[in-house]
This record gives sequence, structure tokens and C-alpha cells, in this order.
Amino acid sequence: QLQASGGGLVQPGGSLRLSCAASGFSFDDYAVGWFRQAPGKEREAVSCISGSGGNTWYADFVKGRFTISRDNAKNTVYLQLNTLKPEDTGVYLCHAWGLYDYWGRGTQVTVSS
Repeated sequence: QLQASGGGLVQPGGSLRLSCAASGFSFDDYAVGWFRQAPGKEREAVSCISGSGGNTWYADFVKGRFTISRDNAKNTVYLQLNTLKPEDTGVYLCHAWGLYDYWGRGTQVTVSS
């Protein structure tokens, strides 16, 4: 299973660090992605990282602001969110895919002054 954490309320320009902790499967065999969903909008992909951590991808709207990383010894993927904007508000979910698919419960990120 996956468990996302680290969300909260932050002012525009602020930072947060999200964590996605995994258990029950061979974590380093799985790519992991972060997705987000805002009220009334479709779920969108934000970033993803390969099982080894050697390859990453970012959506254009977060390039240069967000950084994805993973620590396979801790079975955890991180998403560092910097220079946050109000439009970054939403529920952030992590997804692991490989032999099987896993989705975690999301963590709420609210960017507001």
C-alpha cells in the first residue's frame, strides 16, 4: 500500500515536502508518480520517477519548481514543492506501477494567502 503525507496550508511562494511511503511490495521494482486533483478538475500527472531513481519526468507547469526523489532504503518517494502558486492547490496522490498498480490516499495542499 501507499500513504501520502506532508500536505498543508501554505502562502503563495512557500514550500512543502510531500512523502509517499510504500509497504507490502518490492518498492524499487516500481515507478512512482505524483498526481493532483483540484475541485471540479480532472486528475493530472505532476511528476514521476523510475524504480532506480535515474529517470524523472515533470509536467510543464511544475518544471523548475518541484523536485521528485526517492529513497529505496526507506521505501519512500518525495516531492519537494517550491514557489507554490494558488493553482497548485489540490489533493496530491501517489501511484506506483509495475507488476501491479497501487494508489495511495491523497494529501491536501492548499496555497492561499
